[in-house]
Amino acid sequence: MQVMILAAGRGERLRPLTDTTPKPLLQVKGQPLIVHHLRRLCAAGFTEAVINVSWLGDIIKDHLGDGSEHGIRIRYSDESQGALDTGGGIFRALPLLGEQPFLVVNGDIYTDFPFASLQSTLQDGDLAHLVMVRNPADHPQGDFHLSSAGRLHAAGAPCLTYSGIGVYHPQFFRHCAPGRFPLLPWLQKALRAGVVSGQLYNGLWTDIGTPQRLDALK
Repeated sequence: MQVMILAAGRGERLRPLTDTTPKPLLQVKGQPLIVHHLRRLCAAGFTEAVINVSWLGDIIKDHLGDGSEHGIRIRYSDESQGALDTGGGIFRALPLLGEQPFLVVNGDIYTDFPFASLQSTLQDGDLAHLVMVRNPADHPQGDFHLSSAGRLHAAGAPCLTYSGIGVYHPQFFRHCAPGRFPLLPWLQKALRAGVVSGQLYNGLWTDIGTPQRLDALK
């Protein structure tokens, strides 16, 4: 299975740290955040990664190179003309990701999630499988409802928070068009169509969205 790491964001809430350092290269426990991902993915059996880059993208490329240092082959999806948001970024990278389901990991989270467990997750007819977490203090309303049968719904209570880890089938994006667009409206459409499964993860997970949350991990 291919994996895509989303790393093109500007990191506005982390400024001034991200004025000179790309968000994925911020240090967590002695190494860049994105390196934690690469090493865990490699250990889980993933051999190829696509990373989208925009803001300070050349610094990311120079630091990670072809990925050989971390045991995983890296290819880059360049958004240097302007970041395409989550949905647009994935859509642009589809030619690199192939025709089979692929894993997407947000580059601004820190987690010990067992990625190997997602190698064969999609059920027949499903277009996505999302890993959900308990609602953090800064997002108490959550995102989607997870039923006891492992199905995700746009409405219902209680709601959980999307972790930024998910498996997507390329057909999820079949009606999308090139350009900048968010992923959320397409997720909501798929949820209403009943083609998204999910699971709850209770392990280590943090969204590195502010300097304070970053400091808490050091």
